[in-house]
Amino acid sequence: MSESIQSLTDLLERASAKRFLEVPGIEDFGLADKVNFPFLALVGQKEMKLALLLSLINPNIGGVLLLGPRGTGKTTAVRSLVDLMPEVPRSLCHYGCMPEDIESEGIDAVCPDCAKKYGEGETLTKNDRVQLIELPLNAELEDVVGGLDERAAVLNRVRIKKGLLARADRQLLYVDEVNLLADDIVDVILDAAAQGTYSVHRGPLAATYRSRFVLIGSMNPEEGQLRPQILDRFGLRVIVRGLDQREDRLEAYRRSVDFLNNPKTLASAYVQSTAVARNELEEARAALFEVKLEDEAINFGSSLIEEMGIESLRAEITLFEAARAHAIADGRVEANLDDIRITAKMALRLRRSSFIKDYLTSQSQEEEDLSKIMSDIPVKKTKSKKTKSTK
Repeated sequence: MSESIQSLTDLLERASAKRFLEVPGIEDFGLADKVNFPFLALVGQKEMKLALLLSLINPNIGGVLLLGPRGTGKTTAVRSLVDLMPEVPRSLCHYGCMPEDIESEGIDAVCPDCAKKYGEGETLTKNDRVQLIELPLNAELEDVVGGLDERAAVLNRVRIKKGLLARADRQLLYVDEVNLLADDIVDVILDAAAQGTYSVHRGPLAATYRSRFVLIGSMNPEEGQLRPQILDRFGLRVIVRGLDQREDRLEAYRRSVDFLNNPKTLASAYVQSTAVARNELEEARAALFEVKLEDEAINFGSSLIEEMGIESLRAEITLFEAARAHAIADGRVEANLDDIRITAKMALRLRRSSFIKDYLTSQSQEEEDLSKIMSDIPVKKTKSKKTKSTK
């Protein structure tokens, strides 16, 4: 691991806790360039910010679900991640051909154009910053999975265009008010999240796209519950509450107003700390493979899951992967008991189901009854009939 890795957790504390002093104003030319609220300028909400950072470091965590009332900064926090995104290799091909396809399945696994480029030594990818892909509630199924490309049809070329899920490959997929998403959209997201790919069939045409994304959702519980199938797909679950200290609320108010009046002024105050955080995140992602779990941490985490009676194996995946990510974020290559304690609530809350508990209990009782009945029924022995031998 690089010696330059600092503690991201300390950086987060220092940057978000400092009082914002207005810097000299930057002239606004009225251009519609996108300026995001700085992630490090968010006041309070330590658990929410930590969960989002851990999901950037380790995609194996399985994403983040933010639950809380309106106006608590959930959407602002997710959108502010854009400036912290790492770079990943991205395919230059419309069909998403990657060198790894050729390495694993041979040259026939890519399109003819990419096969030719590969043979001539040309690159098939470029490094690109991870993006935040937002899935709107009014999206149609064809928008999500893809459909016939009408522009290509004009040129007498019929092909299937990419949908949002294909665009979300190796990106962050964000769904605001995820509990209000249409069932058919939820189904395709679940399938893509489970397989890492999905297929589209339109008449005689078919295409299979990669869709390896980190799923981030936010919701207000008073507007409806989330289907258990998609709830299980979220690794970390964060309960977002309003700020309870008057000083914090006033500081959040000042930063919000300053951002509304001149976004560049507030953003410029956090340019340096944001750049440091982005570099530390990239180094943490690169060094994650070095992180090991101490036996004490494994035993404690396993005992915790057993005591809670959680059935889903995703509990272990999320808890241990989150602990590893927290360790490297703190500049360490061994995840210990403290890493388990810090991430346990985020990883394990909302995983117990009273319905499943009652259901399994009733099934266990039924099986016991069945075993008892089988043991009580006398077994009558029947004489086997002897067959006469013929000479």
